[in-house]
Amino acid sequence: MNRPEPMKPTTKPQGGVRHVIAQAEKASSCEDLLEKVLARDNLLAAWKRVRQNGGAAGIDGMKIADFPDFLRQHWETIRRKLLDGTYAPSPVRRVEIPKADGTKRPLGIPTVLDRVIQQAIAQILTPIYEPVFSEHSFGFRPARSAHDAIQSVQRKSKEKRRKWVVDCDLKAFFDTVNHDVLMSRLERRIKDRRVLSLIGKYLRAGVVLPSGKLDPTCTGVPQGGPLSPLLANILLDDLDQELEKRGHSFARYADDFVILCRSPRAAQRVMQSVARFVEQRLNLTVNRTKSKVCEIKDAVFLGFTIVKNRIKWSEKSKAKFGARIREITKRTRGVSPCKVMEELQLFVRGALNYYSLGMTYAEARELDGWLRRRVRLYYWKQWGRPRARRRNLIKLGINRATVHMASRSRKGPWRMSQNSKVRGAMTNQWLDQQGVPSIENQWTNIRYPNGPAKGRSRVP
Repeated sequence: MNRPEPMKPTTKPQGGVRHVIAQAEKASSCEDLLEKVLARDNLLAAWKRVRQNGGAAGIDGMKIADFPDFLRQHWETIRRKLLDGTYAPSPVRRVEIPKADGTKRPLGIPTVLDRVIQQAIAQILTPIYEPVFSEHSFGFRPARSAHDAIQSVQRKSKEKRRKWVVDCDLKAFFDTVNHDVLMSRLERRIKDRRVLSLIGKYLRAGVVLPSGKLDPTCTGVPQGGPLSPLLANILLDDLDQELEKRGHSFARYADDFVILCRSPRAAQRVMQSVARFVEQRLNLTVNRTKSKVCEIKDAVFLGFTIVKNRIKWSEKSKAKFGARIREITKRTRGVSPCKVMEELQLFVRGALNYYSLGMTYAEARELDGWLRRRVRLYYWKQWGRPRARRRNLIKLGINRATVHMASRSRKGPWRMSQNSKVRGAMTNQWLDQQGVPSIENQWTNIRYPNGPAKGRSRVP
């Protein structure tokens, strides 16, 4: 199996780091940034991005499709308010996303208008900050990904023989960002007071709870807006610079970061000093219950582990993958088989694009067989009564004289999903026709993009 190629070191821009920083400071010192934010081309690019991302409506109930007509009628007024500083962003709508541990992650959904304005701001600020961000920061940055982050950890661990990890967890990071600390970081490079004021208004816009109550936002950067990831990177850049100054090997993806050390004693010392820096300088809270020092093989970073210098997807990631497949193929959901196949295709495609980096071919092949068994189980339960099962099995080619061996069987549904008659009726070819995704073929296409996916026999 081909090993993923290590990420190439970031090439220094022509003119050196000082030149890049000087250029960034020159760009950020301009006092007409708001005009650049509101420029036609920038706004059109922002609207295109928001439209592609889709998403739910904010508190005003406006959908993506309704926005163009609204903008044509009201844009001149909105633009004038933005320029004279009287524009007031709408509060975000609070939604809660279930997490694997049973808790819920709060998200804030801005209105479509505010998403477009935030995206326009982010597009102007990103070129200002991108040249001076750390090369060890990978989250929500152009041409960087979670795969780059874990491959960076893999490479540094091997090259520098650092097998101990400081896995530091920031407690409720996006909910506890101190606005004064964040604004002071923005003021270092942004000189247009109108842009700073507008960002401050977004931070303090408030959140509307599911009950309809409006809660003020005295701290935090609501997750869900296009500007939030950039603001998080701006705040945590101080941490990156401090770790670089101390000579640490590390990788950070948004608020998730690991530091590589040579010994457990050194790792404990680093953990204590970094926790002090985060709490005293950035006014953030380190979750000391979840933060830990461990060997690299026991650390989970972005859903992956590194065992014997090989990237593997974690046991927790495997469990989440299986749980989601079971949820989609649950018979009592009350959705059509066509809808089930659409959801399976969407989920498997996204999961394979992410987890295939740490998944072996044997695992992909095993999961492929398990997925088809789950789908056969789904159809077997859907058919319900023996008469319906008999009718469908005959329709799919099972001999009338022997069909009763399956349709009248007293074995449980999971065992019947492996029955020879059931598999003979719901063949791999038939499942392909129904739209069941092939994990094996998708894995092969991702890991071997220049090689054909054909020729490999699928597990029955």
